[in-house]
Amino acid sequence: MLGSIFAFAWLAALGSNAAGQNKLVIAIQPTVASDEMIKKAKPLQQFLEKGLGGRTKVELYVPTSYAAVVESLRFGHAHVAFMSAWPAQLAVRLGGAEVALAEIRQVLHGKEKVDAPYYYSYWVVSDDSPHKDLPSLKGKSACFPSPISTSGYVAPMGRMIEMNLLQPGEGKQADPKAFFKEVLFGGGYGQCWQALKQGQVDATVIAGDVPEKLYNEVLAGTRTVEQQGPIPSHAVVLSKELKDPLRSRAVQTITKLGAPEHHDLMRSFISSIFVGFKPTTASEHLGSLQKYLKLANLKFTERL
Repeated sequence: MLGSIFAFAWLAALGSNAAGQNKLVIAIQPTVASDEMIKKAKPLQQFLEKGLGGRTKVELYVPTSYAAVVESLRFGHAHVAFMSAWPAQLAVRLGGAEVALAEIRQVLHGKEKVDAPYYYSYWVVSDDSPHKDLPSLKGKSACFPSPISTSGYVAPMGRMIEMNLLQPGEGKQADPKAFFKEVLFGGGYGQCWQALKQGQVDATVIAGDVPEKLYNEVLAGTRTVEQQGPIPSHAVVLSKELKDPLRSRAVQTITKLGAPEHHDLMRSFISSIFVGFKPTTASEHLGSLQKYLKLANLKFTERL
C-alpha cells in the first residue's frame, strides 16, 4: 500500500520524536473538513495532554484516507489511531499494530436499541417485493453503499458465500455480479435506500449503526430477507512503536473519554452514536470481520 511522497514527508516530521516518547501523535479519520477538525480538536488535545500528566505533547493528525493511517501506524509516525474495522485489520496484518480498545456505540439490533461494540446488517427488499429470501434474488439487482464498507459489503458478501450463493475463484475476489444481474454502489446507505424506493434495484443492505431515523424509515418500508454479523465497531489501534509506560497511560487516558461528560466531544470527532470504550484484542474484536474477508477474499482498494 503506497502513499504520496508529500504525505510521508509530513508524517515523518510528525513522528521524528517517537523514540523519545515525549510526543503522542493520534490519527483521527475526519468527519468534517480537515481544517474544521483541527480547529475543533483543541479540547480533545488539552484533555489528553492533561490526562498524560502534562509531560507529553499530543498532536492530532487528520489523515486524507484510511490508507494514510495504516501507513503512519506501520512506520510509527502516528502512535494511536481511531479506525473503522477493516482498516484496523489492515493495520494489524500489515503493520503489526495492536487493537487496544473497541468503541461501544448506541446501535440497533433488529428493533432494539443497545450499547454494544458490534452490530448487524440486513438484506432488505420492498414491502411489495415477491422475493422472500436472498436465494430468490439471483439474477436481480442490488445496491451496496460502498465496496470498502464492512457492514454494507464485506459482511453481506461473506454471508452470501456462507449460503453457497457465491464462490470466489482461486485467488480471486468474490464478485457480486456472479449472482446479481446488476450491481450498484450508491455511495451510502441513504442513496441505496432511495434506489430501492424508486425501483432502480430489487434489494439493498441497511446496517444497525446508521442514523436511527434512516434505519427506522428503511425497516418501515421494507422486508428483511437475511442478516449478517456480528460486525465490529470502530477501534483504537496502537503502533508497535509506542512503548510503555506511555503506551499504558495513553490507553487509560483515552478510555476516560467514555465518561458521559465527554460524549459530545467524542461524538463530534469519532461517531455520532459514541458511548464509550472497552478493552479488547484484534482476535476478539475483529474475528467476525476476518472470517468474512477470508471467505470472500476481498482486498481493500482505497488509495491515497
